[in-house]
Amino acid sequence: MRSQVIVSWGEAQQYAFDLEEMQPMPSDVARSWLDQQFIELDCEPLRLSGKVLTADKVAVIARTAGEQHFAEPAHRQWALAFAQAASASLAKPVLHIDVPSMTVSY
Repeated sequence: MRSQVIVSWGEAQQYAFDLEEMQPMPSDVARSWLDQQFIELDCEPLRLSGKVLTADKVAVIARTAGEQHFAEPAHRQWALAFAQAASASLAKPVLHIDVPSMTVSY
């Protein structure tokens, strides 16, 4: 089955992570990893109510981490962990995270 996460900052800046050959991250580990990153990066909820949906959390973490975490080889392990956690926590094999519009599509 195809398993891929694409994080984009527009057409020219798209970073694709092919997860087919990687061991899937268990969903509870994925949620925990995203929670930890949300706290460590000092992310802010998108909604005024303070409720944080998983898709919102994924988009906010990508935006707060910044494009360099997806582009630079020094951050490759973090980017792969992010892709695995996003895919597992949302239970979708193919994700597209559009950072400028703060949307996640499946």
